[in-house]
Amino acid sequence: MSWFITVFTSAFLLPPLSLIILGTSGLFLLNRNLRLGKWLIGIMLFLLCILSMPFSADRLISQFEHYPAPDFSQHPTVEAIVILGAGSYFDAPEYGGDTVSRYALERLRYGARIYRATHLPIVVTGGNPAGGSPEALLMRDALTQDFAVPVRWVEPGSDTTWQNARNSRTLLPANIKTVYLVTHAWHLPRAIYAFKQAGFKVIPAGTSYNHARHTSLLDFIPQPRGLTNSYFAIHEAIGLIWYHLKG
Repeated sequence: MSWFITVFTSAFLLPPLSLIILGTSGLFLLNRNLRLGKWLIGIMLFLLCILSMPFSADRLISQFEHYPAPDFSQHPTVEAIVILGAGSYFDAPEYGGDTVSRYALERLRYGARIYRATHLPIVVTGGNPAGGSPEALLMRDALTQDFAVPVRWVEPGSDTTWQNARNSRTLLPANIKTVYLVTHAWHLPRAIYAFKQAGFKVIPAGTSYNHARHTSLLDFIPQPRGLTNSYFAIHEAIGLIWYHLKG
């Protein structure tokens, strides 16, 4: 229930719903306050354009991608690899049931790469807030079946990044203190804060960076990809503020 309330509340603050609310408010005000109504509609259209342009969206999300890729040879004290869940692909016909989402697959691919470089034990963490099989079980299956990578620990009870950290600390042996934390590069600041608060020493291991993209004229045309990146950036900003308030 807490996950649903959090997602429901954040939906009103994030695009596209926040923009829809802003524009709808402007339409309702046209008959009562023409000037204010026009201003709200204009602001909505401006924000929709800016947030949908890959050029501005990529730069917005890259503000959270300030952790470089790790050099595995420089961290001899790391004791485990923690891979965070990122949603599920429900009722996948080609897989015969639930499996990991494409975002989770990006994290698993990089986690498998780290394993091959270090041979450290892996923990996968993620529950089932939207129903279906727990993400951690789907992640384990993908790693073992598709990447031939073993999983030592499975944490299937967490619905948020904050719970990922707390439950992982409870699950892992007390002597495991330093971990590679595998997630998307834009998710690292919030995830690192949560895991440090839980008592871990974290070596960031981000994947799917956006800041290295080549810029073309098409990046100045509003596109769904731009709105998606803006959504993630604003989501992380709100989440990071909330974690600092609760931590």
